[in-house]
Amino acid sequence: MAKKQRSFKANILPRTLSASFAGIRAGSALAADSVVQRVLGRGPDDSDFARREAHNFVRQLGKLKGTYIKIGQMLALFGEQFLPSVLVDALRDLSDQTEPLHWDALESSVRDSLGERYQELDIDPQAIAAASLAQVHLARVRSSGDWICLKLQYPGLAQVIDADFDAVVRMLLLARWVKSGRDLDDWLESMREHLHDEIDYRREAASTIKMRELVADVSATSARYHVPQLYPHYCTDTVLAMEYIKGVSVVDSDVVGLSLLRRNALAKSMLELFFYELYEWGMLQTDPNFGNYLLRLDDRRKKIAHDELVLLDFGSVMHCSEDFLCSLRQTIEAGQQHDYSRLVEGLIALGCLQKETPEDGRKLFADFCMHLLEPLRSPEQLPAKYLNAKGEYCWGKSQLMRRAAKKAAVATTSRHFATPSRDFALIARKLTGLFNFIAALDAEFNAHDMVQLHIHRWQTRDRNAAK
Repeated sequence: MAKKQRSFKANILPRTLSASFAGIRAGSALAADSVVQRVLGRGPDDSDFARREAHNFVRQLGKLKGTYIKIGQMLALFGEQFLPSVLVDALRDLSDQTEPLHWDALESSVRDSLGERYQELDIDPQAIAAASLAQVHLARVRSSGDWICLKLQYPGLAQVIDADFDAVVRMLLLARWVKSGRDLDDWLESMREHLHDEIDYRREAASTIKMRELVADVSATSARYHVPQLYPHYCTDTVLAMEYIKGVSVVDSDVVGLSLLRRNALAKSMLELFFYELYEWGMLQTDPNFGNYLLRLDDRRKKIAHDELVLLDFGSVMHCSEDFLCSLRQTIEAGQQHDYSRLVEGLIALGCLQKETPEDGRKLFADFCMHLLEPLRSPEQLPAKYLNAKGEYCWGKSQLMRRAAKKAAVATTSRHFATPSRDFALIARKLTGLFNFIAALDAEFNAHDMVQLHIHRWQTRDRNAAK
């Protein structure tokens, strides 16, 4: 007799009520505190009480787990232009590392999803990884003895994802963290669409196969790329089956001990991958957290070696329009060349600035973008204090993301700031994760010539196409 399946769906009512009560509690308290802060001449973010309520709000999401954690993380990523900074800061503390569900809670769902194919596998009931929307188990294919990974979506997730999303929005409104309006509605709908993309395993499988084909044609990078082979026979709407690969995280102690030459090679390959995605493929993986990459290392004693960058998880992949790609490429080129006028033109085309934005507003946001694109400049334009004795940029020492975040905070509080598209927000996340990855490797190299090569190829293709 099959074990009773437990899923998120069975808990919709208590989860939603808990979210609503949290919102009501915070809303009434914050309303009173807001009056006091206005009397004192302070903004809402100046209040210790508001900070405490923000952390209480985030703790409620953490207790509810599952989709609530994922939604909270998305709010932290996309919400700076709508949510108070005190809440965004608190949401950034939400961890995607969660306790896995017991196998009893998954087994029936996996059996139903795989059907007769379930009998072809010996699945290890102990998860090797768990996140807010899925967990990963090892499985042995009985006929071949191959070990594969199964990414298992939590049971009933597709049925509750909209209800959970609506519950969080209700919490935000009741707590008066946001005010309803058309801009907010558009923003929330974009977030909801992104959330549905992340649980669309058919889409993720297709993206994985496509990326595997694309990286197979790349041979001129410092370290090789590898995308795990998919096992389509065992893939379903809620199960993703792929090759099992052993590797280490970028923050593993074994990586820290590698020679600078090897760390630089891995870092350059990571950056080169972004340039291929942007200038060649028009397909970008937009969730560059450290858990989505593995390093498959050669003999650790070697000074120069054949290391491999393993690319995982293509649930968040953006297929860009040609107009968006063109505007983004022009913006990056302008930032790389420190060309303020062209940078502003690119930001307007991307929807981050309005045509009527006055000069001070333009300068504010352009300054942030110039900061973010700092490592791509020519060596003579790089800040001397972040260079080594050879004139190479020290990615770890530069504290680039910390400095850029301060600029972003100032830019987003400007009344001239336009709400950026979801696509631009995803690109910003991509660059942030990319540069943090390189900083974690404590790499030291200049990226100017690398990006210039891709820009030249792109411009040559455009000129040839125009003939």
